[in-house]
Amino acid sequence: MAHIFPSMHLLKMKDYVNKRSIHSINVQIICDAAHIITNVEAKWPGSVHDSQIYRESTLSNRLQCGEIDGFLLGDRGYPCQPTLMTPYPEAEAGPQQRFNVAHCRTRAWVEMTIGLLKARFQCLRRLRVTPERVCDIIVACVLYNIAIFRGEQHPALQIQDHEEDSIHPADYQDGRTVRDWICRNVFWD
Repeated sequence: MAHIFPSMHLLKMKDYVNKRSIHSINVQIICDAAHIITNVEAKWPGSVHDSQIYRESTLSNRLQCGEIDGFLLGDRGYPCQPTLMTPYPEAEAGPQQRFNVAHCRTRAWVEMTIGLLKARFQCLRRLRVTPERVCDIIVACVLYNIAIFRGEQHPALQIQDHEEDSIHPADYQDGRTVRDWICRNVFWD
């Protein structure tokens, strides 16, 4: 089922007010451990919840259909799905707590990537243009990837390389089952 995003001129300015009462665009950015942005959705008003953006994204559909192999990490606002891992809400001591710590540390890479993006493109800190133009500017700034590929240095930030092992559990239909599998096989003493 395809969702057609309404034309921005049909939206009201109040739709762009986020939960902090600030006018904003809600942007979904997905990156890898090298801070390379691999996916961006920049078209949603600030009032739209992150889980709706993900649910209606092309990437979500591609992951669910098995076109893309891997996992995404989401915060507690997302549903735990076979391809979208969320932290344990009330983690038990041991593997579940270690899973949550690793989850939090890994998710921090997205925040750092956004910081790097804003450091490289200062215009992203306060844009005072129409919502349509903001979306265009955000997507254009993802040209940040090109700077990384060309080996340009990040402004005032150095990045450490982290090796990452791939995890490929059996094909489960429930996100909690996949999360438990990862917890048992990776975070057990």
